[in-house]
Amino acid sequence: MSGFIALLRRDLVLAFRLGGGPFLGVGFFLTVTTLLPLGVGARLELLGQAAGGFLWVAASLSALLSLERIFQADVEDGSLDQILLGPLPLEASVLAKALAHWLTTGLPLTAAAPALALLLNMPVAGYGPLLLSLLIGSPALSLIGTIGAALTAGLRRGGLLLSLVVLPLFVPVVIFGAGAVAAAINGFNPVPALLFLGATSLVALVVTPPAAAAALRIHLS
Repeated sequence: MSGFIALLRRDLVLAFRLGGGPFLGVGFFLTVTTLLPLGVGARLELLGQAAGGFLWVAASLSALLSLERIFQADVEDGSLDQILLGPLPLEASVLAKALAHWLTTGLPLTAAAPALALLLNMPVAGYGPLLLSLLIGSPALSLIGTIGAALTAGLRRGGLLLSLVVLPLFVPVVIFGAGAVAAAINGFNPVPALLFLGATSLVALVVTPPAAAAALRIHLS
């Protein structure tokens, strides 16, 4: 457990020093959300109805922005070999890195979402489901993204390939997250969509450590 916490702390420190920590993701989230009304127009009712979908798409793109750095720095400085040879199982190391990504990306995006929902004129009924859906679903973005980052670790210009691998896997998360918000706004029960979203995160939690660890072992072999 001490090795897990040490690796988590190290990744959090590196995220703030090298990648801007949560500020980069939140800044991109704000930029995309600000541009959306310019494309749709000043129809406040339309913006409010589509705000959940807009915010979830922006959140998924913001999470994608920082995925490449999960393993890239470790590959470049040789730390990945030390992690593999260390006492902590590689699957636990993968989980620690996914958690660090969520703490520096998913959690800040969730905290910033209500202010951006206000900017998009979201009805009050959508705020609670929006926060719940991001809290439940954003871990799935980090976990799924960790698999993609492991598959593309060490590849030159792997960012484009990472996007092609990960974005299709983000689709169920975005659909269920936006669906929960839309259901609440339109007077329906958002719980079924939230349950499906939670199931997606749980499946990702089970699948990610062995899948990403296997990809890293192939890369290092």
